[in-house]
Amino acid sequence: MTTQTDLLLPAPPSRTKQNVAALGVGALILAAIATLDVDWAKLFDLPRASWEYGVLMFADPTWEKLPRALFETWRSISMAWLGAILCVVASIPLGMLAAHGVGPAWLRQGLRGIFAVIRAVPEVIIALILLTVTGLTPFTGALALGIAGIGTQGKWVYETIESLRSDATEAVRAAGGGRLAVLRWALWPAALPSLMSFALYRFEINIRTSAVLGLVGAGGIGSMLSNYTNYREWGTVGMLLIVVIAATMLIDAISGALRRRIMEGAKPRGLDRIR
Repeated sequence: MTTQTDLLLPAPPSRTKQNVAALGVGALILAAIATLDVDWAKLFDLPRASWEYGVLMFADPTWEKLPRALFETWRSISMAWLGAILCVVASIPLGMLAAHGVGPAWLRQGLRGIFAVIRAVPEVIIALILLTVTGLTPFTGALALGIAGIGTQGKWVYETIESLRSDATEAVRAAGGGRLAVLRWALWPAALPSLMSFALYRFEINIRTSAVLGLVGAGGIGSMLSNYTNYREWGTVGMLLIVVIAATMLIDAISGALRRRIMEGAKPRGLDRIR
């Protein structure tokens, strides 16, 4: 017996399109894998080879070159810090102009297009282009990091501005303030903690990328790693990797603590004694 409730139930939704799309993506992935020129025997031998080279590098690291490694690590950190400063100084005003309600539409779309183009170009390619002008110096690496970071940092800036609540903006406009007043008294104070946190995160990214830029001649610990790897001096390579990992983890810990302090603020003191 068919009831009125049964007649009112909607038909189950069709999942034909989703299933066809999933099958198409799966077939595309399988086709891409099948066309790769991969020696699967070497791929399966990767764990054994990794263990062998790990023993060569870390069983007896060469610590005689540690002072130079620390100096080159400091150069890499300086390169990353200078690149972060260049990136932040350029990306904050440009990113604000790219946000809705701040810059005009033609400027906003143009800046967003520039950010997208910069994000599409890896830091190594930018460094190789700059090498023809600035030469093999750490400043080349810093400049490459600064330019490459503008794309991502600018996107973070305008997305942060657009995600802010409109209460302060409306209050400034109601008081007769124009765009500059809204930007100075409403948007900038609210966005500053997030922008400072993003700036520190950019520095963390630059620390890792600076080692890669050293492989193309930008200086720092990456150049030292490249040279000793080419000469197969695995003991020295192991020591350099230990230094890089330790320095990166230390900077990440300090930067993470600073970012948490910026976003969460200082914890009030004396509450435990009051309780």
